[in-house]
Amino acid sequence: MSFDMDAAPKGSRQSAPSTAGARVTLAMLCFVYVLNFLDRQLISILAKPIQDSLKITDGQLGMITGFYFALFYCFIAIPVGWLADRTSRVKVLSLACALWSAATAACGMVGGYGQLVVARMLVGVGEAGGVPPSYAIISDSFPRERRTTAMAIFNLGPPLGSALGVAFGASLASSFSWRIPFYVIGAVGVVTALAVYLIVREPRRGQMDEAVPSTRGDGPAAGLFTTIAQFFGNPLLAMASLASGAGNFITYGVLNFATLFLMREKGMHLADVAIWYALVVGVGMGAGIYASGRIVDRFATRGKAAYATIPAASLMLALPFFLGFAWAPTWQLSLLFLLVPMFLNSFFLSATVTFVQGEVAPERRVISGALLLLVMNLIGLGLGPTYVGMLSDHFRPTHGGHALQAAYFALAPMYLIGAALFLILARLIRRKERALEGSPS
Repeated sequence: MSFDMDAAPKGSRQSAPSTAGARVTLAMLCFVYVLNFLDRQLISILAKPIQDSLKITDGQLGMITGFYFALFYCFIAIPVGWLADRTSRVKVLSLACALWSAATAACGMVGGYGQLVVARMLVGVGEAGGVPPSYAIISDSFPRERRTTAMAIFNLGPPLGSALGVAFGASLASSFSWRIPFYVIGAVGVVTALAVYLIVREPRRGQMDEAVPSTRGDGPAAGLFTTIAQFFGNPLLAMASLASGAGNFITYGVLNFATLFLMREKGMHLADVAIWYALVVGVGMGAGIYASGRIVDRFATRGKAAYATIPAASLMLALPFFLGFAWAPTWQLSLLFLLVPMFLNSFFLSATVTFVQGEVAPERRVISGALLLLVMNLIGLGLGPTYVGMLSDHFRPTHGGHALQAAYFALAPMYLIGAALFLILARLIRRKERALEGSPS
């Protein structure tokens, strides 16, 4: 899997995919994303037995599932994205999948918190090369009018990964040990990495796009720092990244402690988690992500502001149900409330990714996806779980066994902040559209 800087753009395996070929590519990339998210969420899913075994606090759990992981995941993604834009995106993805899968298996071998931190950082390094190349491959495999739906199908990876992780990981942990799921899923990932290299074909860059306006950027030779400056110098891209970061702050703040919250404060057992929580995550989040893709594809034809107004509305609608989830006295009622936020919380994901991929030149798509993920995950994955975990430790002296509930209530204002940021993005998009309509062709 050598990276030939000159050969990749020509690529002996580059091709314009048929409809069937594009679907095979999408299915394979979605499965890789399932493993990507499953590996990422295993610590959160198995939080209670891991805490009992390694004697770690909520704050330490928040750091290891949030800040420590995101520190490497976010910043390594930038040079990896820059490399993938100039070489083979398929090879980068395959190598990354092998690395994070091996590191996941290593998580099952740790004997203490420090070793677990190192293993999780290595998982983050590998996963940095997973999603951005996939975004670009999909964008070059599907026409614009079908792209958000394709992205939505790809983004079923998180709910499917979370649901399978809960069902599979919790079942294995309850029957054997919390270490076994890490070994099994790590091994599956290494095999999948080889399958990606053998099955997925490298699409020609920009083959599904109209001619790219020269105002979008310099040529393919633009350097890494120039590309970064162009991305964050664009108010639309910067605001899309910031708004999606707020959305991810909520997503990871909720997901990374939900299992622990339901078990410790609502009386749920691991066997119940493996069935009922898995269903809520899989059905709720999966249906929401797919529905968001279809809805945005339909309304974006009338105006690009739909990429922002629909996520804003979804966050506002989810807020009261999230409060109900934290308040409910039983785990059954809590899960019933949680189903609605699971459906609505991720509406922003496919919309923002598709919007950003459509705003940049084809040869900038991987690095642009990486920069979007940098902001999205540094704020969301890095700070969301860290915020909830540290607040839970802070509230423990005064709230005792309901410290996580208090931390969740303190998370609620982020729904309003996220919705406000998406509304600002919608205003910027409309302003740009009016400017384009008023300019000479």
